[in-house]
Amino acid sequence: MKGLWKKGWRPILVLFLLFIIWEACTRIFEIPGWLLPSPIEVFKEAVTGRSVYSVHITSTVQLVITGFLIGSSVGILVAIILHLLPLMRQAFYPLIIVSQNIPIIVLAPLLVIWFGFGVLPKLIVITLICFFPITIALLEGFKQTDADLKHYVQMAGATNQQIFWKLEWPHAFPSLFSGLKISATYSVMGAVISEWLGASKGIGVYMTLASSSYRTDRVFVAILLIIALSLIFFALILIVEKRLIKWKPIEKGNHLESS
Repeated sequence: MKGLWKKGWRPILVLFLLFIIWEACTRIFEIPGWLLPSPIEVFKEAVTGRSVYSVHITSTVQLVITGFLIGSSVGILVAIILHLLPLMRQAFYPLIIVSQNIPIIVLAPLLVIWFGFGVLPKLIVITLICFFPITIALLEGFKQTDADLKHYVQMAGATNQQIFWKLEWPHAFPSLFSGLKISATYSVMGAVISEWLGASKGIGVYMTLASSSYRTDRVFVAILLIIALSLIFFALILIVEKRLIKWKPIEKGNHLESS
């Protein structure tokens, strides 16, 4: 806890100063609440309006978890296939890069036309957002496998399957978790965007209703909820990473060091 405080007190101090400046500006310039509410008004709404947005949080969390699990599975599977089949990687890798140049907000209406207003288009949106960082990170992790160590196990008679599962796959774990941490935060954003497609519950719905009724304080509450959920999911992936990865590559050398 002390170590965490030593590392984290500076951004907390900066954030606190920003809130003070924000509060001072709304008072000095007498900015109306519908245009820019003060931090105090936002926090008051966050406390008093819990009964309003609590149902929306539950719906969004369920959507995020489901979409993240599907997107992660797809990302890992695609990375493994492209790594084991170089010809497929040459053919499909550029298409994967191009797919990320299509704005999700533009693709979303098409998904509604094709799949309706159910949960399927929402899961597709989250999957499209989540799989890319995982696929790219995992492919880079496979490439970073120590060449000398790989040559050694090949000389020892290891098959390609054994090399992959015993050497390349464990070696790519740090890169995999880097992609998972990015996707964990993106999944919350993807869930909110997908809820704009036409949902009855969710933080995206809560934000849309607040915006249409000029409840700017509730819009800021929704933003705070999105940030909080993103940080929570990021922290959970970080905890799993620390528990699963008990080794790290030595910076100078060709072997693995137990942490």
